[in-house]
Order: sequence, then C-alpha cells, then structure tokens
Amino acid sequence: MAETATAAELIDRAVEAGVVPGAVLAAGRRQPEPLLWHVAGDAQRDADAQRPMTADTVFDLASLTKVVATLPALLHLAGRGEVGLDEPACRYLPAFTGPGKDRVTVRQLLLHTSGLPDGRKYYRRLSDPAEIRAAALAEPLVARTGEVFCYSDIGFITLGELAAAVAGCGLDELARAVVCAPLGMITTRYLPPARWAGRIAATEPVRGRAKVGVVHDENTEAMGGVAGHAGLFGTAADLARYASAWAGDGDGAAWAGDGAPARGLRAEALRCQTDGLAGDGRRGLGWGLRGDVWDNMGDGWPASGAGHTGFTGTSLSVDPGTGLWAVLLTNAVHFGRGSVNSVVRLRKQVHAAVATELLGSPQAG
Repeated sequence: MAETATAAELIDRAVEAGVVPGAVLAAGRRQPEPLLWHVAGDAQRDADAQRPMTADTVFDLASLTKVVATLPALLHLAGRGEVGLDEPACRYLPAFTGPGKDRVTVRQLLLHTSGLPDGRKYYRRLSDPAEIRAAALAEPLVARTGEVFCYSDIGFITLGELAAAVAGCGLDELARAVVCAPLGMITTRYLPPARWAGRIAATEPVRGRAKVGVVHDENTEAMGGVAGHAGLFGTAADLARYASAWAGDGDGAAWAGDGAPARGLRAEALRCQTDGLAGDGRRGLGWGLRGDVWDNMGDGWPASGAGHTGFTGTSLSVDPGTGLWAVLLTNAVHFGRGSVNSVVRLRKQVHAAVATELLGSPQAG
C-alpha cells in the first residue's frame, strides 16, 4: 500500500503542478505555536516579478474577513450587550430598509439566512463608496427570511456597516481594537501600506497587471478597501493566533480585553443553526460546519470542526473538540479563476493529512 502523503508533500505537488503559485501552511493544537509549518512556491510569478513565498508573506484573506474581522466584532458588541443577535438589524442600522427587511435579525445575517442574494456587482455601475454601501443596504430580499440558506456577501457588507455604526468607528478600527491588537496579530489589517508591497502575495491580473496590496474583491476595492465581507490582509502566523483562540481552552471576555471568545459565545457561534432549511447549509454564526455545501475540511477532519474559505485561495479551520486548527493560505487566483487552479481538492487533502499527522489517525467526518 502506498504511503499517505504528508500535508507538506501535497502542497509541494500542487505548486509543482501549477495548481497554485505558492502556499503557507500552519497547523497546531490549542496553542498558537504551529506544530506543522510549511512554505512553498512563489508569492508572485509573472512578467513583472518572481518573488518567493516566505513565512511572513502577507495574503489578501478575501472572505476570511467575515470570520476574522466582522464576526468577532459582532460577538464583541453582543458580549457587551450593545447588539442583540435576535434583534432586527434595522434597529441598529436604519438604512437597512425594504419590504420584509424589518424582520431580518443580526443572527440571520450571520447565518446567511436573511433572504438576501449572494452578491451584486455594484462596482460596475457605482464608483462612490457611499453609494455602494447605500445600494447594499437597500438590496431587496430574494427569499423568505429564515427559510433558505444563501451565502451572501451583501449580508456581511450589512453586518460590517452595522458593527461600525454601533461602535461609532470604522470596521477597520474596531477589528484592530478588539481582535488584532489583543491577540498580537501585528500584520493583519485592512489597507496595507505601500511599503509592504514586496511581501504581499499577488492576486489576479487586471488589465495585464497583478494586484499586489490592492484588495482583489472588486466591490471592496470600490468601497475604499474596507468592508464586512472582504478586504482584510494578514499572515499565516497571525491567523494561527486567531485560530488557536477558537480551538484552545481560553475563556476570554467576549472578544474584549484578551481577544479570545468567551466560551458561551464560542459555543453559540459553532452550533449548527440551519438544519432543515433549503440550500445545503450547515452553518454556525459566520462559520461553515462539517457537511456544509462549502465545507473546506473534507475527510479526516473532526466532525465538530468549523471553517471558512476565501476566494483568493485562503482557508482557516478550527476544532475546539480536539484543539486542532489549520491555516492554509495560497494565492491560487494569481494564476486565474479557471478550474485548473481550484484549491477545493487541495484544501480537503491537506486537512485530512493535518488531522492524521496531529491527531494520530483519521477522524470521523
């Protein structure tokens, strides 16, 4: 019988086959110090430059923004009693208007069960950030609230605006204050400075030139780089700190003070709340759970795991049951959006290998 490939070997093969330009893997158990660490390939590989991937390469995290910035910001506010998860979103954000939207709760937005559509290409017709935000908040529902799971960028744009309105500051400032600073995530932020360009992984070419340090998501770029659904940049080491806060034994104060989730809020966020709904979703608050239509964990990962992915090629997974966590950051989209560069299979293979290497045997999925 052929020996099972390690996580590092799987990543190296994907780089050699041209599936991804490069990758950084960090994985561990409970503590933020990785037990597995692997760097491979290039941060940029095109006519403009060939830069090797490094341990401190900064990635466009894409939709990981939803669970690394927006979710903890909302949990912080909920833990302080400033936001009620089961209160209508319009209570905190009056501009969230339209037929039936007065019944949409903060929880339903976090679960992607609000009835909002998945996304709209606002950037094609609007250029002013305020106009895009207004359009998103006025977006009509397309399904009955609470009955259908539909992964919605618009829902998380709304949540980002809601969190900022309640906190009285920008979402970038809020995320930095309640998550990044307490956890020591010193290289995770919206709007990376120009001096970081040489350490940022390139993403998709636009008009013949790869984006480097400019957010890949077009709506977020048109919104000025800060949004609830995308826009965050960060490193694998920083995300290791974040992942361990979810997978570890810490009992922080609702994302206040030490940056870690209080156990009650963590358990609530990781509890499946979409069983029986249309749409193939198994969702907690923000997080996708095992068996979700977007499950990035695959065979071998514990059944109690939770994860999220980003369009640029990023992913983050946690399992408080075993303390297992994994961060796999790639810049797959730098090579384009075609199926050849899909990281779906690689993610699942790497997660299975991580589970085997760190837990000793494949886990029931």
